[in-house]
Amino acid sequence: MRGFFGIGVYHPKRSSNIGTLWRSANIFGASFLFTIGQRYKHQCSDTMKTPWHIPLVGYDTFDEFLSRLPKHSRLTGIELDAKAKPIQRFVHPEQAVYLLGAEDYGLPQSILGGCHAIVQLPGDLCLNVAVAGSIVMFDRINKALAPE
Repeated sequence: MRGFFGIGVYHPKRSSNIGTLWRSANIFGASFLFTIGQRYKHQCSDTMKTPWHIPLVGYDTFDEFLSRLPKHSRLTGIELDAKAKPIQRFVHPEQAVYLLGAEDYGLPQSILGGCHAIVQLPGDLCLNVAVAGSIVMFDRINKALAPE
């Protein structure tokens, strides 16, 4: 597969969810991981010790993160939002950075406004951040491997 992708969380609520997301990211081939607003502490749910194998960056603010977004990458917010495109119709960018919000309040509108795209998963309620991120990464790989 061409390109790269990174995945991260804005103000994660539960560290154990982040460990599970990082484990999935390692399995699905993420190029890098990040958090915004909270540093990552190793979690027992990350049995692969992913940050030892994939770069992990912690940003204090969204503006700091945005100023260091990899060149040519497309920031994709994962959120329940009226402007979001259903994942079933979403074409993943070759250079993608996926951003998830905490389960209790998601991504603020100010951050969604800075995204190149917003994607919504099926359902009317928010999913666990590790589950949502894993679905997005699986969808990326599944579509890339699907015959045209």
